Amino acid sequence: QVQLVESGGGLVQPGGSLRLSCVARRITFRLFGMGWYRQAPGKERELVADISPSGSTKYVDSVKDRFTISRDNAKNTVSLQMNNLRPEDTAVYYCHTMTGFTEHWGQGTQVTVSS
Repeated sequence: QVQLVESGGGLVQPGGSLRLSCVARRITFRLFGMGWYRQAPGKERELVADISPSGSTKYVDSVKDRFTISRDNAKNTVSLQMNNLRPEDTAVYYCHTMTGFTEHWGQGTQVTVSS
C-alpha cells in the first residue's frame, strides 16, 4: 500500500513563507507524477501544483510566481515552497499520486495564513 506522509504546515503571517514536504513509501517514486492539492473550509479540493516524472510542472493560476513544486527522487520526496502567502491560501494541503487507476492521498497538513 502506497503511503504519503506530509509535513511542514503551520501558522504564518501574510507575506510569509512555508515549505511543505511529502515522503512517499512503497512506490517506485521516480516513475510517477506527484501533486499538491488543497481544500479550504466550505470549498472543493483543488489542484495547486503537480510535477511529472521528468520534472515538468504545472500550477493553478492563483499560485503562479509564488509557489514552487520540486521533487527529489533519491529521497522519494516532493516539496512545495510557498512564498508571499495570502490569507486565501489557508487550507489543508494534501500530497497526491496515482498508480494506474488508483489514487493515493496523504493525511493532509494545515496551512493557516493570518495576522
